[in-house]
Amino acid sequence: MPNRIPLFIDGEFTASESSQYIPVTNPATQELLAELPFATEAEMEKAIESAKSAFKKWRDVPVSDRARLMMRYVALLKENHDALGELVSKDTGKTFADAKGDVWRGIEVVEQAANIPSSMMGETVENVANNIDTYSYTQPLGVCVGITPFNFPAMIPLWMYPLAIAAGNTFILKPSEQVPLTVMRLIELFVEAGAPKGVLQAVHGGKEQVDYLLNHPDTKAVSFVGSVPVGKYIYKTATENMKRAQCMAGAKNHMVIMPDADKDRVLNGLVGASVGAAGQRCMAISVAVFVGDSKNWINELKEQLSVVKPGAWDDPKAGYGPIISKAATERVLGLIAKGKEEGATCLLDGSDCTVEGLPDGNWVGPTLFTDVTTDMAIYQEEIFGPVLCCITVDTLAEAIELINASPYGNGTSIFTGSGAAARKYQREIEVGQVGINIPIPVPLPFFSFTGWKGSFMGDLHAYGKQAVRFYTETKTVTSRWNYDEEAFKQSDQPNLTINLK
Repeated sequence: MPNRIPLFIDGEFTASESSQYIPVTNPATQELLAELPFATEAEMEKAIESAKSAFKKWRDVPVSDRARLMMRYVALLKENHDALGELVSKDTGKTFADAKGDVWRGIEVVEQAANIPSSMMGETVENVANNIDTYSYTQPLGVCVGITPFNFPAMIPLWMYPLAIAAGNTFILKPSEQVPLTVMRLIELFVEAGAPKGVLQAVHGGKEQVDYLLNHPDTKAVSFVGSVPVGKYIYKTATENMKRAQCMAGAKNHMVIMPDADKDRVLNGLVGASVGAAGQRCMAISVAVFVGDSKNWINELKEQLSVVKPGAWDDPKAGYGPIISKAATERVLGLIAKGKEEGATCLLDGSDCTVEGLPDGNWVGPTLFTDVTTDMAIYQEEIFGPVLCCITVDTLAEAIELINASPYGNGTSIFTGSGAAARKYQREIEVGQVGINIPIPVPLPFFSFTGWKGSFMGDLHAYGKQAVRFYTETKTVTSRWNYDEEAFKQSDQPNLTINLK
C-alpha cells in the first residue's frame, strides 16, 4: 500500500477514516508518492473543536512564551533547511535551489513571528481628560483558517500559521491536496519545537472540506492563496458568514523595459522571472513591455531563453522543473496554441519539450510570444507556465496606461537608468508591489505582501504588520480614577476610598 497521509488533529497524527483518497504523484515521473484522504465531517468537527478548546488556554499564554516557541521553531527549520528543500522538490518538482528558496522565505516570516511582542503592543494616552486615561490592547480572534496552494508548499503555510499562533490564535490548515509532504514535515517540526496540543490542526480535502471551514460558526478568519475564481468564492462565502478574509489570487505581472536600461540586467532578469519555477508563481513576469528602441533586444532575449532547459530537481543544469499536473500542463499548452491561433508570433515554442530519462514528466519549454495584443487570451489569462508575452509601446506613459488597464495588480517592475522615469512609474502605476531594476519585487517579511485590484480580496495583507492586524482585534479602554490628593499627605499608606463620579 502507498503511504497514506495522516491528518493532524488534537495534537496527534492520525489515520483518516475517510473512504475517499486521491493520489499524490511526482510531476516529473508520475510516480505515486502517497494517497491523501478527504477528511470526514466528524474529523473536521473534531479539528475545529480542538482548536476552539485550545484557544481558551493559548490566548492567556504570555506573549514572550509564544515568541520563544517561534524562536525554537526557527532554529529547527534552519537545521532542517536542506532536507525540507528536498521535500519541496519531490512535492512540486522544483529545482533544489528554487525549493530551498521556498523554505528560506518561509523561515524569514517565522523570524518575524518570533518578534511578536513588539507587534502586539497597543497605544496609550494619559489624561485625555480630567483623571481619564485611554489605552488599547491587541487581542487574538480565535480559530483561524489557512488554505494554501501547490506552488509554495513551505513558504505560504509559513506565511500564515506562525504569525496567527504567535498572536494568540489557534489555527486549522488545509494545504493543497497536490503537495502534502512538505506541510506534514513542517508540522512535525512545530511539535518538536514545543507547540501545545490543539494550537495547530491540519485537515485534507477539497471544496467540501473548505466549505465546512468557511461555514462553521467557530472559525473567525480565513487566509487563502490560489486562483482568482476560488479566491472570489472563498472571500464571498467567508464574509457572508461574518468572517475576516484575506484572499491572494491571480496576477498578470508586467516588466517595463526603458531604452536606457542595463541590457544585461534586463535580459537576465526577464529569463529568471518568466520561466523560473516553470512560471508557476503569482509574482512571475508574464508580460514584457518594451518601450521605444528597447524592442531591439527581443531577439537576444529569445537566444537566452532558448538555452534554458527544464529537468529533474537534482539536475544542476536544469533551469526549472515540471508543471505540477497533467491537467495544468494541458491548460498551458492550450493557451500556447490559442496564442498562435489569435495571431501572436511564437518566436520560441516549448510545446513539444522532452527531458531525457523522464518521458512522463509534465514538461513545457520556455515559450516567447511577440506581436501580442491585449485582447488575446495569452494576455488576458494567467498562464501559470514558462510563457512570456512581449508588447511594444513608444512611451513610458503608454506603458503605464496599458498596465493600469489590467484587472490585476500584484507586482510589476521597471528597468531604467533614469530616476525621474522610475519615480513617475512608482507613483502612477496601480499595482501593489513595484520593483525598480528588480524583476520580482516580493518584500521581506517586516513589510507586507501587498497585491492590489483583482489580485487581492480583503483589507489586510499577508505577513508583516498587516498580518498581525488581520489576526487580532483592538480593545480600547477608557479609565477614570478619582482620588483626594490630601489623603496621600496624611499617611504613607492612606486608607483611600475610591470616589467614582
